[in-house]
Amino acid sequence: MKLVTLLPADQYVVVNKTILTEIDKKNLIHLYEPIIGFGAVSLYLTLWSDLDRLEIMSRDFTHHHLMSILKCSLDAIKQSREALEAVGLMKTYYKEGDINSYVYELYSPLSASEFFNNPILNIVLYNNVGEEEYNYLKKMYRKVTIDLRDYEDITKTLNETFESTSMPVVEARSRETLPLNIKSDIDFDLILSSIPKGILNEKALNKKMKELIINLAFIYDLDTLKMVELIRASLNERGGIDRDTLRKNARKYYQFKSGNLPTLVYRTQPEYLKTPVGDNSRKGRIIRVFENTSPYDFLKSKYHGASPTSRDLKLLEMLMIDLELNQAVVNVLIDYVLKKNNNKLSASYVETIAGQWKRAGVKTAKEAMELAEKEHKKMQKSTDKKVSKVQKEAPVPVWLNENLEKSEISAEEAKELEELLKI
Repeated sequence: MKLVTLLPADQYVVVNKTILTEIDKKNLIHLYEPIIGFGAVSLYLTLWSDLDRLEIMSRDFTHHHLMSILKCSLDAIKQSREALEAVGLMKTYYKEGDINSYVYELYSPLSASEFFNNPILNIVLYNNVGEEEYNYLKKMYRKVTIDLRDYEDITKTLNETFESTSMPVVEARSRETLPLNIKSDIDFDLILSSIPKGILNEKALNKKMKELIINLAFIYDLDTLKMVELIRASLNERGGIDRDTLRKNARKYYQFKSGNLPTLVYRTQPEYLKTPVGDNSRKGRIIRVFENTSPYDFLKSKYHGASPTSRDLKLLEMLMIDLELNQAVVNVLIDYVLKKNNNKLSASYVETIAGQWKRAGVKTAKEAMELAEKEHKKMQKSTDKKVSKVQKEAPVPVWLNENLEKSEISAEEAKELEELLKI
């Protein structure tokens, strides 16, 4: 996908592709905000307010207008926009020119019933707000039922009340929603070839079932082969795939593997925070590893391919959700702490450094590496504090080595560098 730099002078127009109601605002705040954050919801509501009185299309605005209203940076606006795109609340179109132009199409949030039946959003909401708040929300949105057994239905039908006459047909806007924006690596041909025809009915893999499989694969981090196993365990006597059984099996597998339910975090560094392509130096290659590897996979590499402990995974979740550190920054932090702390991810040590980096506004791998290097040099030069010889000689990550771009790095450092670049 093309890398686009957003500027304050860039223009945008908002197009309403749906029918937006006050109930949608309520759903946004109660159901979507715990997942995408208040910044993304604020951006959606601001774009909604930009529409004209007929709520069809806005006039031209600049992104400086959004910066002034939302009191935030362009980076924050872009990240909020991408969150809205990912959960199906908007689409973005871009045209390059002397002044770049954007079209932002708004779509409706899911209804409460659609949301609670969505295999991704439903689970993430539960994990983000907790059982008590989740049950409260379900209770708030439940259908009201009244015992009508002693009542008689006297409702009139349409043809009993009105008669038909010819009228011109008017095309009106309808309520439109978008599916979650997920790029899938699931190979459905491999699924079909892996399960004998006599066991799996080919018609079972219809459009809706494929959507469910893609959603489950995303939220539970499943590859095609693992999905084949779960589908086999979810087949009914007619060769069809039981939707509820498949969802339960996927959830049980994930909970067994990680000890908790999943949530949504950025899997890779946002494109606009990545370093430009072309730096093929050793340090540049290391930065690309940090930027293009998810924290889960990076930590898994430190476990030599084994799954990280649930304690370490919760630590990752804290860094990315509670402190909102970007993925590449988390990877640098993991590498730094493991090396400096004898391969131990001490929660207190991690939180101390993470807090410092958050307050310093660190957003990229390069910034994190530079700050770590600065702190390391400060510790080396410190004469006011008593530091033991062991502490002075504590190992550091290979990317802190000033001789990294030279040929005289040690054999141990060369091996560490090779292992890091394998990820």
